[in-house]
Amino acid sequence: MSEETTHFGSIYGANAESCTVVLFGASGDLAKRKVIPAMYDLAHYKSLGECYAIVGFARTPMTDETFRNNVGEAAKTISEVGPIDPQKWSDFAANLFYAEGDYSDPDSYSRLVRRLAELEAAKKLCGNRLFYLSTPPEVYPDIVEQLGRAGLARPNTPNSWVRIIIEKPFGRDLASAKELNKIVLNVFEEKQIYRIDHYLGKDTVQNLLVLRFGNGIFEPLWNRNYVDQVQITAAETLGVERRGGFYETAGALRDMIQSHVLQLTSLVSVEPPASFDATAVRNEKLKVLQSIRPFNLEMVAQWVVRGQYAPGKVAEKHVPGYREEHGVKPDSRTETFVAMRLLVDNWRWAGVPFYLRTGKRLAKRSTEIMIQFKRAPHIVFREREVEPNRLILNIQPDEGVSVSFGAKRPGTEMSIGNVTMNFSYKEGFGGTARSAYATLLNDCLRGDATLFDRGDSVEAAWSLVDPILDVWSAAKTAGVPAYPSSTWGPKESDQLLERDGRQWYNP
Repeated sequence: MSEETTHFGSIYGANAESCTVVLFGASGDLAKRKVIPAMYDLAHYKSLGECYAIVGFARTPMTDETFRNNVGEAAKTISEVGPIDPQKWSDFAANLFYAEGDYSDPDSYSRLVRRLAELEAAKKLCGNRLFYLSTPPEVYPDIVEQLGRAGLARPNTPNSWVRIIIEKPFGRDLASAKELNKIVLNVFEEKQIYRIDHYLGKDTVQNLLVLRFGNGIFEPLWNRNYVDQVQITAAETLGVERRGGFYETAGALRDMIQSHVLQLTSLVSVEPPASFDATAVRNEKLKVLQSIRPFNLEMVAQWVVRGQYAPGKVAEKHVPGYREEHGVKPDSRTETFVAMRLLVDNWRWAGVPFYLRTGKRLAKRSTEIMIQFKRAPHIVFREREVEPNRLILNIQPDEGVSVSFGAKRPGTEMSIGNVTMNFSYKEGFGGTARSAYATLLNDCLRGDATLFDRGDSVEAAWSLVDPILDVWSAAKTAGVPAYPSSTWGPKESDQLLERDGRQWYNP
């Protein structure tokens, strides 16, 4: 199979080729909560391969059996396919193995080489290998360089492949992203590298392209002539929970805007690709990022807002403020909320504002894209309130699409109401759950890079975010506005839109 193929499939896609998966950071939280359950789900739907081996690699001492028991307990409560079938889990767990090692120790990789050779011979695997980096980002360079020195970055047979999945964050600024790209590309070729963003595995995100380019009623309206504004919201009700130490080094701008939210922005704005393959789609996404007007000092001051959640109540239960969370400095200036206004300076979107916001401890858990159309040019019903038409793509928690429009209420008077037509993925296509991680894993195993980020796009996103980080870093005495928990952020966020005569659409 070629390194880049078209993205097709049923619930997860076609069955992948037989392979060996090496999961670095196998004892960590992400591996147990997301990656291993996703692999089980793929196996459940026969989308993992007829024959496979999964080798966990981490510093924690464990036997194969201990590893199977540890991840099994997590998978039983997290799998997207519902209650675990004991027999199916037993069949899956028989393919789980463990290799203890240090990420920077050459001897650990020598032992890994021998273990892979033994397993592939015993299971009659063909030499296809996927390396998944589910570790802290600071050890990415060590793992990549050691894989290269151990001879694991290239196929060991003429018809086999080697790929590597790297979790976000891919760098913490433009300079570190460029350095990491350089390190990875010294060992692997770009076509082998899959930079994963699990948001892109969600049905509604993928359906953006189908909605626009597969239907004659939307694409003709998808431009500055008809669209008044675009809003993208990624809201969480949870705080940083046990990740205070990590969040202090990241913040909402790095954690969400640079990756998830800019990915959604590029998919909303993208031009029609020549074909639906990885190269064409990713080329068009890059063009969007390169067309976004760069930020300078004045633009950051006027069009970017940050905030930090304060103590409050969620469901009548007291919750701490960000500065009271474990691992957070009492005078922290790390943002847990960001709102911003972007302009895409190209022919399609010139003059249309894109409003982005993301935050923790907000009023509702919701990720959605709201496209508001311009009002009709001639208002026949001058004395009656007619709301603008909106197209809303709900990405989580309930995936679907809705369209709002005006309609006459029953009765003799000309009274206009706003009504909504809703499409729900669950209702429209059945209640079968689908894991975004499993979708993307299956894509990678089949060599489909369409929904993964490319090195130049990562750098383009960081180039947009870096000036904001620089302004905030230089303003060492500037305060970070606080906002009460279970609200939609600081008042400065509302003021950002009010300057344009607009307001946020709250889910």
